[in-house]
Amino acid sequence: MSTSTSVAVLIGTRKGLFIARSDAGRERFQIEGPHMPGYEIQRAFLDPRHDGRRGFAAAHHPIWGVHIYRTDDGGRQWYPLQAVPSHGDDDDESHLKTIWSLAPGPDTRPDTLYAGIEPPGLFVSHDGGLRWEGLPAFHTHPTAERWHPAKGGCAVHSLAASNNRLYAALAAGGTYRSDDDGASWQACNRGIRAPYLAEHDAPAGHNDHTLRMHPADPDRLYRQSHTGTWRSDDGGASWTEITAGLPSDFGYALGLDPSDPDVLFTIPEDSSQFRTTVDGALRVYRTSDGGASWEALTRGLPQQNCYLTVLRDGLDTDGLDPLGVYFGTSSGQVYASRDRGEQWHLLPAVLPPILTIQAAVLT
Repeated sequence: MSTSTSVAVLIGTRKGLFIARSDAGRERFQIEGPHMPGYEIQRAFLDPRHDGRRGFAAAHHPIWGVHIYRTDDGGRQWYPLQAVPSHGDDDDESHLKTIWSLAPGPDTRPDTLYAGIEPPGLFVSHDGGLRWEGLPAFHTHPTAERWHPAKGGCAVHSLAASNNRLYAALAAGGTYRSDDDGASWQACNRGIRAPYLAEHDAPAGHNDHTLRMHPADPDRLYRQSHTGTWRSDDGGASWTEITAGLPSDFGYALGLDPSDPDVLFTIPEDSSQFRTTVDGALRVYRTSDGGASWEALTRGLPQQNCYLTVLRDGLDTDGLDPLGVYFGTSSGQVYASRDRGEQWHLLPAVLPPILTIQAAVLT
């Protein structure tokens, strides 16, 4: 590892973007920000295709509206782009209420980005966010009539790309896959338990919370739904429930180990009614065998009278060896581990409620 390697953890909150920076040892972090003060940051990342120099943030302000911000210096300075993904050209909420997801395209197309919005829609930019075009085959899919608002709305919240393949998940609609750059889509929801739907084994309408594609194996997916945690080994054609061993079938956040498709981190929550940590104990669970078994990671985390929420994008890993793991809470704390979750440390800040965490390695 280069002595110049550093880690930047982007922390999107309800009141702006903060960045925690450290060297590769990750023993001490310095907090920068807020950038874009007063904006809700729904998603933010530094792009590994540009060595972490370029990055993007989806921001929403109750007065100033919806924007995408870009950085070209590793997050030190941010500026708004003129264009946003939208079903229309005005500020009507029927065209764009907010941007829920931003994702980089494949490595072979370093200027390609994807965006998911509310009301449900998918968009692509081929020039680093300067212009956006819709992928209408998604929101006109024959199963779209089964989509319905969940508690947080009806929006595309998870995106992943590999070569010509795209995955998208929305609440409440389910998971979809395209193998032709978004020109056509197939629903990938068969076998997912959904007792809240009238039809058994319904093709769509599922309340998905999170979808993750493993970067080394685009057929390996992990999915947190309203009724459990699931794994697919065939690109979403079939699913295996891996909830057994977790204290709850409800939750949001999932984190991957980029070097091992069988490793997954999650933070279960009590129930859809309570939506906070199970038994008042903050526990991160890790599997090293694709969900066949789970281990609770608790060292350094409060185990009594701790009731908080970690949202769908509130957990991430940095890809270093040993793996760094980070998560942010609804109460504004950020916890970090530099040893795969064996020991946790609280970063020196109490921030606004945290919506998203993304860890980037800079060289």
